[in-house]
Amino acid sequence: MFPIRDHNPSGRTPYVTYILMAANIGIFLSYVGIMQDVRLINSFWMDWALIPARLDAGDGSYTLVTSMFLHGGWMHLAGNMLFLFIFGDNIEDELGHLGYLIFYIAAGIAAGWVQYASAPGSNIPTVGASGAIAGVMGAYLLLFPKAKVDILIIFIVFFRIFPIPAWIMLAMWFGFQFVGGLGSDPDAGGVAYWAHAGGFVAGLAFALPVWMKRGGPAFWSRTDGQPPHPEARYRVGASSIPKISRRRGPRGPWS
Repeated sequence: MFPIRDHNPSGRTPYVTYILMAANIGIFLSYVGIMQDVRLINSFWMDWALIPARLDAGDGSYTLVTSMFLHGGWMHLAGNMLFLFIFGDNIEDELGHLGYLIFYIAAGIAAGWVQYASAPGSNIPTVGASGAIAGVMGAYLLLFPKAKVDILIIFIVFFRIFPIPAWIMLAMWFGFQFVGGLGSDPDAGGVAYWAHAGGFVAGLAFALPVWMKRGGPAFWSRTDGQPPHPEARYRVGASSIPKISRRRGPRGPWS
């Protein structure tokens, strides 16, 4: 289950979101050629990835920023860019181009510090824009809790697109990160659950002044949690998967 789009069009061109996407993709392409060389990629991670033990030693504070522009593979990159594309434009619309850029970097740094705090002596490198994008999602939850988000559910050969309120999808996502963090070993590598959860909370907190400036609870009362403009509408065609009719046959033992 993952989101594919929202019904919340932005009122201005999200230049910063596009630039961030281009930067992430361009940087990944610049080093993807060495990812099969263990020595070279490990050296690259040592220089630019967030390594908690290095921060613990008072070194590499710049990696709190550089690490959020690195990715560990094509699917890692594609997933993050999809989430940024869906939710980033609306937050940029609300914060303005410069304000959004500052917000994004601040959320990513906060996510990095939370990941560090979860295992300060770890030598496992952390990379990815997930923490900063989680901050964008936290802000989206606060400002547009009832905006519709289309999610794609895939189960073997069955797939279906469902529109659901943003707060359900985002709350479920945060819940998965929090529970995943409780059950994970930060020293074992894998998903940086605490960076995701920390970035989400930081983004929500950083967006609070904007929400309060618009009236806080009164803003929700005016908009009912919906975007302050007509929602986008999409037509979803019928599934191309053929339906198999169920025929009754003789009963008996089956091997």
